[in-house]
Amino acid sequence: MTAPSTGRTTIRRWFLRHLQLLPVVVLAVGALVDYYTSPHFSGEAFYTAAPMTAAALLSLRATILAGVSACVIDFALLTHFGFIGDSGGRSELAAVATVSAFAVVVNRLMYYSKVRLEAARRISLAVQRAILPELPASIGPLRLAVRYRAAVKDAQIGGDLYSAQDTPYGVRCLVGDVRGKGMEAVKVVDVAMGVFREAAEEESTLVGIAARLERALRRDRERRAGPERTEGFVTGVLVEIPHRGDELRLVNRGHPAPLLLHAGQVRSAEPSEPSLPLGMADLGTSQVRTDTLPFPPGATLLLYTDGLTEARNRAGVFYDPRAGMAARDFAGPDALLDTLLAEVRRHAGGRLTDDMALLAVTRDSV
Repeated sequence: MTAPSTGRTTIRRWFLRHLQLLPVVVLAVGALVDYYTSPHFSGEAFYTAAPMTAAALLSLRATILAGVSACVIDFALLTHFGFIGDSGGRSELAAVATVSAFAVVVNRLMYYSKVRLEAARRISLAVQRAILPELPASIGPLRLAVRYRAAVKDAQIGGDLYSAQDTPYGVRCLVGDVRGKGMEAVKVVDVAMGVFREAAEEESTLVGIAARLERALRRDRERRAGPERTEGFVTGVLVEIPHRGDELRLVNRGHPAPLLLHAGQVRSAEPSEPSLPLGMADLGTSQVRTDTLPFPPGATLLLYTDGLTEARNRAGVFYDPRAGMAARDFAGPDALLDTLLAEVRRHAGGRLTDDMALLAVTRDSV
């Protein structure tokens, strides 16, 4: 399975690298077909396709050059076959010249669209940096790494969230997934992140942080009108790694269970009792529980959103990160996340349809 996929990738890269030559190829093919076929067969389709192709792929100068070349070649061959004085020949040349001029307009429109897209991407990146923090590479004996991939092409932020910060109670982390997409989901991310940053410093327990998030998300949802009131809940995992000791604490609110990797063995940190997502506690009566798990030196904790485990291949099989982690030795959390991202892209054939946030924490060996 790997060899055909690699071959297709190589061909695709070669094609994209030489795509700028396509207008030249189109013109050359058109000229040869026009010259070596019947005088009554016209290569007009090739002469109009070349400048339009250049408009989509190349610069303004290249588009103008392609249009001028198409007109020159068409004029030369019409003259060669004696059709330049006919109304049909003049109409053909006029059509090629018109399409060439229109190609210049299309090229400019695409350029300005690209400029606007780049501006939107810069704004999106600024929003991401304002909402989602840049995590330190290490906090005490802990090494941290994070990766974020938005499902929407060219977007920098979506409905997933992550955070990690050093507090008087230990290193506290949050990874979550907002129900919904687009800017409404980003608004909820903003609310959740702001509350977590404050509560992580002030609340003595993870349950207290979860309660603060719960109240904030419910207030935010109640302020919304119409269909938006159904949005606003978040599945999430809260983690606390004390400064001393070899254990960690977890509160899971309806989120995929974290994975613990130690000595090549992978363990799923399933909650002792399921809980509703943040923002939905009023729909149930279950008590939020904190689970304590061993976290010895050399162990790595992986927090992730369901964009990782719901990535499917062509056969509809979901990606299993445990298979990518088991019986393997990683140099650190960055190496782990890079490996998982490469594998899930390969598994899904590059078709990632959901946002994805990955946070890995490794306790250094003593």
